[in-house]
Amino acid sequence: MVSADVLGAARAIESQIAEDRRRIHSHPELAYEEEETSSLVRTRLEELGIPFLSGLAKTGVVATIKGDLGDGRCLLLRADMDALPIDERSGVRFASQIPGVMHACGHDAHTAMLLGAARLLLDRRTGFAGTVKLMFQPAEEGAGGAPRMIEAGVLTDPTVDAAFALHVRPNLAAGKVSCSPGPQLAGADVFTITIAGRGGHAAEPQTTVDAVVVGAQVVLALQTLVAREVDPQRRDVGSGPRPTNVLKIPVFAGSV
Repeated sequence: MVSADVLGAARAIESQIAEDRRRIHSHPELAYEEEETSSLVRTRLEELGIPFLSGLAKTGVVATIKGDLGDGRCLLLRADMDALPIDERSGVRFASQIPGVMHACGHDAHTAMLLGAARLLLDRRTGFAGTVKLMFQPAEEGAGGAPRMIEAGVLTDPTVDAAFALHVRPNLAAGKVSCSPGPQLAGADVFTITIAGRGGHAAEPQTTVDAVVVGAQVVLALQTLVAREVDPQRRDVGSGPRPTNVLKIPVFAGSV
């Protein structure tokens, strides 16, 4: 349970966290373009006097808070910073000012919350040993920001013993945190299936290969993989109460 001291301190800086989140939301940036977001992060860290390294994976920032009680384990807290190529139509006063770009996945909130956590941890460094790393990561949305941050050394000097992150969830009441043993949310893998058809005349369909019909059969067959090939006690896409189709077939080669 969160102590009353920490909860009270968090509520005291709530307006600053909300202001940062809305500022980031109104100026969303795509993968590896998070220059303004990274600048805000650096500014807040400088104001707090927290040492940091910037320019990791182009726009990434890693800050370090050391406890006053000596050496100990190193924990990493991670937030992503990039937005998505989506037009915002929310109508809120802090809506995106960048056409075709929106913080539709909550990374603006993640970044603002980690800045808030930085302040709370800094104020309590006299009460813990070890090190907390704050990782502000670019390019989470499929552009490989995490491995590039790892390649840049985010998990070393000192070596990270455990890493933690969270994701906002709009259908969960404010103040509630959801967790469970093992995976809780779905991961998505994207692959491409190319179906090579062969054109011909409608009067001689037996001489053609109709790529559209083949593609329809593939879609239907793939739906049975979870329903008929996966242990029902496992959590897989399509077996839960809210099935999600992650299949993408972007190309139908050939003509009908």
